[in-house]
Amino acid sequence: MARESTQALAARLEKIIAGLRRTYPDAHCELNYSNPLELLVATILSAQCTDKQVNIVTASLFPKYRTAADYANAEPAVFEQEIKRIGLYRNKAKNIQACARKLVERHGGRVPDSMAELIELDGVGRKTANVVLGNAYNIASGIVVDTHVARLSQRLGLTRETTPEKIETALAKITPESEWTMLSHLLIWHGRRRCSARGPDCSNCEIADLCPRIGVAKRD
Repeated sequence: MARESTQALAARLEKIIAGLRRTYPDAHCELNYSNPLELLVATILSAQCTDKQVNIVTASLFPKYRTAADYANAEPAVFEQEIKRIGLYRNKAKNIQACARKLVERHGGRVPDSMAELIELDGVGRKTANVVLGNAYNIASGIVVDTHVARLSQRLGLTRETTPEKIETALAKITPESEWTMLSHLLIWHGRRRCSARGPDCSNCEIADLCPRIGVAKRD
């Protein structure tokens, strides 16, 4: 397939976003949270784990741990057990408690609203920081690239990059800044509901006419 110009990619992506907005008018972050701290903890827990599993754990976690100090002062062995159903729970427990201590010591217990400060926290990389900034603070700092966004951005022919950092850079060049946060939600919702990794439902896809189906096996 011939490479599209940046202008052509941006124009096609604009149509893709419009189509997905019509399909998923209520698209949003599917992690349950009511404040920036809860979203930060939930996002750290969500690495290599489903949002559904995280929401089950945080339903009992959040009422108990209301402040960063609560997490920082928790008994490590007890806290581990409380998130045990989450994958990599031991490492995540350590990161959340270390992160909480830094929030208390450096930020008065408040979750910072800048990329530079967030990525200094334990367990927080660019993806997690983008989730918190875009959803808790409505700050378009970048584009969240999870497995769904990575897969769909390639399947849709929006980029040939394969690493999250390069995919984010490529998408940011063709996406209006005002759409950065929503683009991730839309691609994630579509990836979960229609465009699965194996056996995507192309015949019923709402944006099929805009998709070159890169990497999708053709069916007779």
